[in-house]
Amino acid sequence: MATKTINLNNEVIEDDDCLCSIPLEQKDLEETQYLTMNRPNAYLKGESRIERAWSHWKKLGEPKFIVAPMVDNSELPFRLLCRKYGADAAYTPMLHSRLFTEDGKYRSMEFTTCKEDRPLFVQFCANNPETLLEAARKVEPYCDYVDINFGCPQRIAKRGNYGAFLMDNLSLVKSLVEKLANNLTVPVSCKIRIFPNLQDTLSYAKMLEDAGCSLLAVHGRTRDEKDGKKFRANWEAIKAVRNVVRIPVLANGNIRHINDVHSCLEETGANGVLSADPLLENPALFAGYRTAEWGLGSAGMKEDDKLDQAELLIEYLRFCERYPVPWRIIRSHVHKLLGEWFRIQPSVREDFNKQYKLTFEFLYDLVNRLRELGVRIPLYVKDTHETAN
Repeated sequence: MATKTINLNNEVIEDDDCLCSIPLEQKDLEETQYLTMNRPNAYLKGESRIERAWSHWKKLGEPKFIVAPMVDNSELPFRLLCRKYGADAAYTPMLHSRLFTEDGKYRSMEFTTCKEDRPLFVQFCANNPETLLEAARKVEPYCDYVDINFGCPQRIAKRGNYGAFLMDNLSLVKSLVEKLANNLTVPVSCKIRIFPNLQDTLSYAKMLEDAGCSLLAVHGRTRDEKDGKKFRANWEAIKAVRNVVRIPVLANGNIRHINDVHSCLEETGANGVLSADPLLENPALFAGYRTAEWGLGSAGMKEDDKLDQAELLIEYLRFCERYPVPWRIIRSHVHKLLGEWFRIQPSVREDFNKQYKLTFEFLYDLVNRLRELGVRIPLYVKDTHETAN
């Protein structure tokens, strides 16, 4: 018999009839009603707002290892997998604020969470303050920050006039932040890219803080530096931002393994670090595991005899069985996690690509088939025995 859940539209639906939904208890519905009537942030100004920003950050435990927002990739099952392996907090994928307010199916498909999924940043792209506020009010009971995406550099963001392309319209940027900061109970965070000119970046950061931003995530690349492998993130710029603002700052860029995390925290003085693409190949990055690219031949590292990417995929699929997501997202994660494995056995990849309709049984069998063919690419961990010697 199907169990009943309630989605963001407050509709009672059958689990068998939906793909994704958010379990809400009666107390959650009451909290939603309470939040609608009580919006204290508008009364906070200047020092009080800065104090609240830090109080909130400390209440969350000052998370340092954070899953960055990734379209179609930082969904609930993947966030839970990363949390199991060391992530302290996570962002949702970027959500389109207008679609989120207008389309109930989009809300139910694209935003899901659970009790274990905290601290959580819910990220929106937007160019209309009223639309953004309407979208944000729907999620504020279920997150710790409502985040505004000012960093997406892709062409779709240019066409839609959002993300990093709002850097050309700072008055609109300011109005978006102010609208949320003055009307939500949950703090507002912003994710940005840097300007080519450092002083422009610092002025930008200060403007966001003055507008009511309570936490700033800084991607240390410009809008034109889209290729993370070609362009190194500018940690010095992130450090400069950290020194000029009085709110918590997160650093984004150049995080390939746990040593990069520690180096970034030390060199930038940031309060936390975001990682994106490297987590897709290695969701256990924050737990100290490395892929062969960064572990093989590295001093003080050894093969782990238990955990590998196939095992991580199995764990991910189990989360998906519990919290369903679109198959296109699962397909993407399979390619990311098993990409190197498929290179060894391309026939398995071909069979996977030919499979129009995926099932969990097919995916579990695919992993078993790779193992039966003798494919195993280990992850690497710190050799504590060698270190002790």
